[in-house]
Amino acid sequence: MLRLYDSRLSGNAWKVRILLTQLGLPFERVTLDLAKGATSDPAFRAKSRFARVPVLELEDGRTIVESAAIMFYLAEGTPLLPDDRFLRAEVMSWLTFEQADLLRALALPRFYHLRGIGDQMAGRIADFQEAAYPALQKAEAWLSTHDWLVDERYTIADIGLFGYVSMAHQGGYEMQRFPSIDAWIARVKAQPGWVSLVEEAKA
Repeated sequence: MLRLYDSRLSGNAWKVRILLTQLGLPFERVTLDLAKGATSDPAFRAKSRFARVPVLELEDGRTIVESAAIMFYLAEGTPLLPDDRFLRAEVMSWLTFEQADLLRALALPRFYHLRGIGDQMAGRIADFQEAAYPALQKAEAWLSTHDWLVDERYTIADIGLFGYVSMAHQGGYEMQRFPSIDAWIARVKAQPGWVSLVEEAKA
C-alpha cells in the first residue's frame, strides 16, 4: 500500500491527500509532529532528501518528494493530467507559479497567525502581502474568464493552486478582493472525493 508522510496542517500534504482520495487509491497516512522535529529524524531523512513533507512511499519502498512531483506521478494516465504535451506543460506552469510566487507568501503569514504571533510579525506579513497580492491578481484575472486553470477542466493544476490559496484568509489576506478565485474555490470543493484539511487528521 502507498504510504503518505504528512503533517496535520500542511497545505502541500493536503493536496496529495485530496488527489489520492479522488483517484480512489488506498494509502496509509503517517502524520508527523513537525514541532517535535520529526523531519530531522534519521529514519525520515532517509526517505526525504529535503527533510520535509509530503513524502509518498511506494509499495517497493522508493519515495517521491515534493507535492508537485507526487501529484504528477499519481495523476499519470488519469483524467486529472492531460495526455497532450502542451497541456501538461500548462499544468506544470501553474504548479511552478504556485510554488514560486505564492507558497511562502501565503503559508508563512498563516503559520504566524496560527501560532499567535501575527501581531509580532506584522511587518514581515506586510512584505509577503506586497508580493502575493499581485500574484493572486494574476490568478483572479485568469479565473475571471475560465472555470478551471487548464483546458477548461479540473486537473492537478487546480488541486495544486487550491491548497494555500483557499487558506490565504487565515494569514490575513483580504480574499474578498478576488471573487473569481472565491467561485473557483467553491468549484474545487464541489468535486467528488474532496476532503477537508483536518477532517481525517490525527491529533
